Order: sequence, then C-alpha cells, then structure tokens
Amino acid sequence: MRDKDAIRESVWSALEQAGVVRGKTVHDKIPDFYGSDQAAQRVFKLHVWQEARAIKSNPDKAQRPLRQRALEEGKLLYMAVPRLKDERCFVELDPARLDTTPAKAATISGAFRNGRLVYVEEMQPIDLVLSGSVAVNRQGVRIGKGGGFADLEYGLAVAAGVIQAATPVLTTVHPMQVLAEELPLTHHDVPLDYVVTPEETIECGDQCGGALPHPSGIYWDDLDEAKISEIPLLLKLREQERTGQNSH
Repeated sequence: MRDKDAIRESVWSALEQAGVVRGKTVHDKIPDFYGSDQAAQRVFKLHVWQEARAIKSNPDKAQRPLRQRALEEGKLLYMAVPRLKDERCFVELDPARLDTTPAKAATISGAFRNGRLVYVEEMQPIDLVLSGSVAVNRQGVRIGKGGGFADLEYGLAVAAGVIQAATPVLTTVHPMQVLAEELPLTHHDVPLDYVVTPEETIECGDQCGGALPHPSGIYWDDLDEAKISEIPLLLKLREQERTGQNSH
C-alpha cells in the first residue's frame, strides 16, 4: 500500500496535468476542481442534506457552493478557525443574523467578517459534516492535505458532544480523486459516508458491507507535543484531564 504522501503527490500532479483544477497549483491544497457546482447539485438531492439544520464545513473553495446553499436554505453553518489558533475555534454563521449575502459569507474572509467565534461547547448539534479531500476511495477512506486539522476539528466536536458517531460525513471531489486502491486508515482518521462527484453519488457503507467506524474523540497518543502546543484548546483540555485525574 502506498503511503499518504505518495498518494497526495500523485493525485495533485495528475489533476494539474489533466487541467481539471483552478489555480496555478493545487499542491498542498484541497483541489478546487472544475465541476464542484455540479457535484453540489447532487448533494442537495440527498436526504442527509435536506434534513440537516446545522452543518460543519471545511473552508476550501471546492466546497463553497455547499456552504453558500446551506446559508441560502437557512441552515446554521460552522467553519473551524484556521489551524485552530483560537480557543473559540469555530466561527458560527447564522443566516438570520447575516448582514451580507450568503455568497460572500461562504468565503473564508466573509465568514470571519460576518460570523461569530464560538467555543466548541456552544455549538448546536451537527447534522452533517462536509470535508475537503485530496484522495478518497469507494470504501470511504479519505486523505486530506496532510495537516491533520480536519480530524482534530472532528475529534474536538465529538469530545464536546456536538458530533455523534452516526453523524454523516460527506465530501465532493473530481472523479480523478476517487482511487481504486486501498488507502491507509488510522483510528483517528475520519471516514466518509458519502463521496459525491459531478457524475456520481457513492454511499460508502454500501461498498464495504457497512460504514467504517468513526473516531470517538481525541486520541492523545497520536498527538506530538508540537501539535498540542500549537492549539490552545488542546492545551486547555489536556490540563483539564490531568487536573481531573489528579483529583481522584
């Protein structure tokens, strides 16, 4: 099995060579692929979209059509603070309170101008998680751009009780990002329930006899000291855990 870095590099290069992505380069990014609008139209037909009242989304351009439509439909939208640099590590966009258009609020800069920073425990229960991806397979294994922040955001929300094990996770990708090979998966990686391309909607649980298990919180043993020290909320939570353990 190829490692994650090799898979990322091959997908980024293949997408650029095929001319199916926007921008000079997609290396080290979630690819902004042509057809993201068509993929979004498929998502809007899914019951998990139609029933969702609160959505957590990544901030990348490929998923902007989803964020915009969520706000247009009156859904509550959460995006993480880049690199989780604030203890209030999510921005909440409430369509009822917006002073700008959903199109502008759905951008990274617009979200932070028009949303409000919230602590994870202030968030409403999440009904649907949107993820950006570099590579996926039909079994629901996802490879991101390598920072590990999407998995950490998810773990923090699970630990706070705002995401449940059954909360569906969805990504939109170009067909070239759907690989016909086994991909590496660790227990802290967040698997996908739905992979949607401009041409196809893949229900991952149907591909492998059931959905892959979702992470149950933060896996401290997988985090090195450098990563913990970068993220104020992780430092706070670790201190709380230590204090709690010492009091028993």
